Amino acid sequence: MDTEFARRQMVGQQVRAWDVFDPNVLQVLGSASRDVFVPADFRDLAFADTEIPLPHGQKMMTPTVEGRVLQALALTRNDKVLEIGTGSAYLTACLSRLAGTVFSIDIFEDFVSAARDRMQKQGIENVDLACMDACEDLPEGEFDAIAVTGSLPRFDDRYVARLRPGGRLFVVVGEPPVQEARIVRRNNDTGWESTALFETALAPLINSSPPPEFVF
Repeated sequence: MDTEFARRQMVGQQVRAWDVFDPNVLQVLGSASRDVFVPADFRDLAFADTEIPLPHGQKMMTPTVEGRVLQALALTRNDKVLEIGTGSAYLTACLSRLAGTVFSIDIFEDFVSAARDRMQKQGIENVDLACMDACEDLPEGEFDAIAVTGSLPRFDDRYVARLRPGGRLFVVVGEPPVQEARIVRRNNDTGWESTALFETALAPLINSSPPPEFVF
């Protein structure tokens, strides 16, 4: 596989075509080595616009969705970012190139361990990793941006509470077949506003609570 050609095609023919125009995001996607974050059996699909299977029944998001996540968060080099769901750590690496610091958590210890190894091999030094269940607990402190890489059957305002005023949260809410990607902005100590971005299909965070069933 011609890696450089495949990467250019991913950015130019897939990501840009899905309304990702931020030059910083395109530059990161065009330079990050996505193929080294993909399981060996799926390397030929590294730059295809498809979800790629990971251990534990998890999946990498498609490049187009990853591009929309990065663009929606509108990161700066001063931002402190929380990523919920490290997975393959490809999005983690992209976040690290756009933000000041990244704190990424995952429920699976082997994902966290593999991510540490990949960060070291890529020379990425502004990422901290931890094994945590975000549905039970969240890291202390406040963040300028939060990316939730699994869907939530219903919105959880605990994530908004971890945003600084002016902070942004990317989250996918709902159950298949209707799920909606949203950007949530915290306006002040108590207020926030949510904007719909696009419809998608994303597996739920493990241990996330389903909405209550309606009983007639």
